[in-house]
Amino acid sequence: MLMRDRVVARVHALQDEITDTIARIDGGAFREDAWERPGGGGGRSRVLQGGEVFEKAGCGVSVVMGELSPEAAKSMGGGRDIEDLTFFAAGVSLVFHPHNPMAPTVHANYRYFERGDGTAPGSWWFGGGADLTPSYLFEEDAAHFHATHKEACDRFDPGHYPRFKKWCDDYFDIPHRGERRGVGGLFFDNLNEGDPDELFGFWEACGDAFLPAYVPILERRKDAEFTEAHKDWQQVRRGRYVEFNLVYDRGTKFGLRTNGRIESILMSLPLTARWEYDHQIEEGSEEARMLEVLREPRGWV
Repeated sequence: MLMRDRVVARVHALQDEITDTIARIDGGAFREDAWERPGGGGGRSRVLQGGEVFEKAGCGVSVVMGELSPEAAKSMGGGRDIEDLTFFAAGVSLVFHPHNPMAPTVHANYRYFERGDGTAPGSWWFGGGADLTPSYLFEEDAAHFHATHKEACDRFDPGHYPRFKKWCDDYFDIPHRGERRGVGGLFFDNLNEGDPDELFGFWEACGDAFLPAYVPILERRKDAEFTEAHKDWQQVRRGRYVEFNLVYDRGTKFGLRTNGRIESILMSLPLTARWEYDHQIEEGSEEARMLEVLREPRGWV
């Protein structure tokens, strides 16, 4: 079986596993939209909006192909030197925004790219990862999320976790705020050195780690008590989330530059957010404690 076929099968299966689990926890149902992309391919977007647990939860699969513009080719990472502008890309991406400000937002993405027919050196690669974005800091939650992903990494290479943890901290940076988007996790891209089957195994293991990493945290926090002040702070943090996704996120830019489906590209954005002029927080508060971690990333395991 071609690698692209193995990837397509896995991203669809992973979407099913994740959305089935989230729907059971929420009690609601995902709306599903199947779509076609002008120029080649399409996808399957699932969104649960206004549920009991989630304000908005989106999980989408895309399998697209066609021809890149030179600008898009330069922005997509590995394979920049490949002259052939035809491409194949497949992946599953999700962002879940809970109602409760004590329950963290989470993002994950697992993807595969080919340039040309994928046979030239450097013309194919894996990417992906998952990161946690709490409004309020619970150290045990961050430690669990990181430990689960470290365990998945260590099965393949003990150097993976420290490398990809730092990559995550560096990637999900909001320079104009001097903050990271959240408490990190894993981020990797352009992985194509070594045995393709082993790289597929690592990529698959990272996807399999998502639910064990997130669901126990969600179960602990989804019914916690909170105040309107807590909710206001959550909305401010979601504003930061929007700023990163629209200004810096490479996946958003790639989708827009390759004639992607706008609703699917932007389904990661929260249903609501807040931009309060000259927002100030109290020194020594829980909000200030959260900001300290966002400004200086910490080791969790």
